Amino acid sequence: MELQNTVKEALNALYHHPDDAVRMQADRWLQDFQRTIDAWQVADNLLHDTASNIETLIFCSQTLRSKVQRDFEELPSEAFRPLRVSLNTLLKSFHKGPPKVRTQISLAVAALAVHVPAEDWGDGGIVTWIRDEMSSHPEFIPSFLELLRVLPEEVFNYKIAVRPDRRRNFEDELASGMEIALNVLTACLNVNELSEQVLEGFASWLRLRHRIPASALASHPLVLSALSSLNSDILSEAAVNVISELIHYTAVRNPDEVASQMPLIQAIVPRIMNLKAQLRDPSKDEEDVKAIARLFADMGDAYVELIANGSDESMLIVQALLEVASHPEFDIASMTFNFWHSLQLMLIERNSYVAYGSEASVEAERSRLLQVFRSSYESLVSLVSVKVGYPQDYADLSREDQKDFKQTRYAVADVLIDAALVLGGDATLRILYMKLVEAVSNCGQTDWRPAEAALYSIRAISDFVPTVDGEVMPQIMSLLPKLPHQPQLLQTVCLVIGAYAKWLDGAPSGLSFLPPLIDILVSGMSISEETAAAAALAFRHICDDCKKKLCGSLDGLFQIYQRAVIGEGSFKVSADDSLNLVEALSVVITELPSEHAKKGLEALCSPAVAPLQDIISQGPVVLGQRPARDLTVHIDRLANIFRYVNHPEAVADAVQRLWPIFKAIFDTRLWDMRTMESLCRACKNAVRTSKTFMGVTVGVMLEEIQVLYKQQQQPCFLYLSSEVIKIFGSDPSCTNYLKILIESLFNHTTFMLTKAQDFTARPDLVDDCFLLASRCIRYCPQLFFPSPVFPCLVDCSMIGFTVPHREASKSILNFLSDVFDVANTSQGKPYASIRDNIIIPRGAVLTRILIAALTGALPSSRLETVTYALLALTRAYGVKALEWAKDSLCLIPPNAVTEIERSRFLHALSEAASGGPVNGVMIPIEELSEVCRRNGSVQDIVQGALRPLEVNIVPVS
Repeated sequence: MELQNTVKEALNALYHHPDDAVRMQADRWLQDFQRTIDAWQVADNLLHDTASNIETLIFCSQTLRSKVQRDFEELPSEAFRPLRVSLNTLLKSFHKGPPKVRTQISLAVAALAVHVPAEDWGDGGIVTWIRDEMSSHPEFIPSFLELLRVLPEEVFNYKIAVRPDRRRNFEDELASGMEIALNVLTACLNVNELSEQVLEGFASWLRLRHRIPASALASHPLVLSALSSLNSDILSEAAVNVISELIHYTAVRNPDEVASQMPLIQAIVPRIMNLKAQLRDPSKDEEDVKAIARLFADMGDAYVELIANGSDESMLIVQALLEVASHPEFDIASMTFNFWHSLQLMLIERNSYVAYGSEASVEAERSRLLQVFRSSYESLVSLVSVKVGYPQDYADLSREDQKDFKQTRYAVADVLIDAALVLGGDATLRILYMKLVEAVSNCGQTDWRPAEAALYSIRAISDFVPTVDGEVMPQIMSLLPKLPHQPQLLQTVCLVIGAYAKWLDGAPSGLSFLPPLIDILVSGMSISEETAAAAALAFRHICDDCKKKLCGSLDGLFQIYQRAVIGEGSFKVSADDSLNLVEALSVVITELPSEHAKKGLEALCSPAVAPLQDIISQGPVVLGQRPARDLTVHIDRLANIFRYVNHPEAVADAVQRLWPIFKAIFDTRLWDMRTMESLCRACKNAVRTSKTFMGVTVGVMLEEIQVLYKQQQQPCFLYLSSEVIKIFGSDPSCTNYLKILIESLFNHTTFMLTKAQDFTARPDLVDDCFLLASRCIRYCPQLFFPSPVFPCLVDCSMIGFTVPHREASKSILNFLSDVFDVANTSQGKPYASIRDNIIIPRGAVLTRILIAALTGALPSSRLETVTYALLALTRAYGVKALEWAKDSLCLIPPNAVTEIERSRFLHALSEAASGGPVNGVMIPIEELSEVCRRNGSVQDIVQGALRPLEVNIVPVS
């Protein structure tokens, strides 16, 4: 009684206390209480207490539902019947009570049925039990109808902590009771006030797919009732749900199964088609129109294979879907978008025509169907392209609404791409060009929106317009300079120019368009940050695709670049967007001969180098005090230059000249992670581009890194070293200094990572350390495996691969997989014996920790990576690995994992050890993971048994 009062007091504080801190404390206490064994009895008592208020009833019903779902195993087996009796009593007592409470109790009873097999439930199983209860107590029928509705939904509720076998058995139990359930629902149809509940229940049971033949359903009273309600003035939401489920029920992907579903399809489709006129009926409620549109969209999605045959009946459905797509409300029109995409795939992909045999027959049928659907997709282009126009009140929209508008445009762009794939890019472009011409004729500063919408649509299909188009594209390019420089319109114009850069390069007249178009981009850089971003991106595309044409115009390009990068005049290009200009000039310089490229590279670097030299010249104190951004904005530009100027020798020379600047920053700003990352990225890009031309500078660079890493363990030093290993790892002349490098870096890193908390504190360091280790395995195994750092890294990985950080954990697991797989490669095979000397003494512990990770020490989202590592270990060590796995599983108590579940898991590993396909062994592994995570208590038992953080390091003799 005292605990019951405490619960009521905590609820009162949670809902009514004025102090936030007190409310939070009450909330925490209540959450902790829900996890206790006492919560069962307290929640049950308070639900039976007629004095309990609504807040108490809601909380206790949720608690009881949650306990049944997650913690049913806490109860002794004999507790089932008293619990069922209590829940049944509550279901009846709340039949006219708060709906939220009744729903929670219904869910609790359904969850109980998931846990308890039909033979243990008694009374013929839960479906028969419900029928009998309704017959005995007709006054409580609404409560039991709700229970009947939620019951099949719980088949797919993975919050219920049951084993996979039991979940499958429960679905079979419901399937065998489906006829009884539908008979109960049918019997209740005659009561008008129950019709909505009955149909909702029917919709729920239909989700147990293909349990009743379609021919039987076609004439079933429940189906006929749902179909007849479509004629009502006010649509029944429950009836719409039923018909939607029936549509999905009859959806088949195998043509051989169509005939069996046809009786039901023929009952459904004409009734839905009769609703087409209501889509345009202004007197119809918007929710009703939305419901009708949903049925048409469901029909399109479910029957797309049938519709794709192009029959007259199919085209009637297509016309109806065009009607939906034309609706002014985007939420309604967009319901059809998935259909147009699916139909496009059916029409375009060759797999759809396999039955036609010869290539000529396939092509003939494909051409026929494309012609059949041509006018539909032409209409679709006209209908959806107008939906991307900026709303009049765009500036006043909230940030969330503006984000939604952008998503709308992306969705329409995808539909236009589908249309372009069916019609061809040139035909789609012609339709959109006519829209643009019409819009431009009305275009002024106040009416720019239609032109912008047309241009946005034209940009969306740019990848599908032939680069040889000489009819429409020249006219569009001629129009662009005539458009007003309204910011949003100019932004889209710039993006169109960038999108059609390949056309400008390929078209015979492309070169003549470049000067006025580049003038537009320069204007865009001066209007606003948004237009400047679009212009800089377009400038990059133009230079990338038209680089050969632009080599002779470098002086003009450099003027634009310098103005934008230095920020002269009215240019509004942000530092981030200026990187597009850096890349643009870099790819043009790449086209120059070597002697000119060196000069071009120097000119390109100059605006970034000069400010750095200026800061360094003021001495180390000033250099150390400047904000990181003052340095990284220039270093990032150099990084992009080194990445995109593909003249290895010129880049190597530039880095050698700039090394004193880099060294000054390395030495003075070692503490500054942001600057170090930027500088290491620049060096990494230089190494990647210059490769062996960087030989001299790389040696100096690596010496610097070793010294600096001892002082400050910046992760970026590891990823820079990783790039060096990739380029120089197999070079015999580099053996000595690379061996010293990796031993120095790994020794310092493993010294810092000696307990689990160290991994949690420095996940970035962990991530880059093990990425470097994996790269050493790949590119210099001859240095890595004989090194004393190899066993240190294996021990380190065992301590840390349950680190919560996703990328750090993934890098460790991938490193272990690479170690286990090393004998699979010709360069790694010679070191398999060294690997075995390290792994075999640790094999039992490694397996135990991997199985712990699989069963809950790591989130289920990492299951694939953990599984691969475990399978790699199993393939490498065969019978030994199976023994390690068996010993690990024996640690788990039988109340958590049964002998059958252990055997399935071990059999799967055995199959993997024998070289069986990975896909074939995944289900038993995934099911063991699910069993061990089914609730918090079981997970605690499993992890307590496997002790993933207890690592017994075995010294190697």
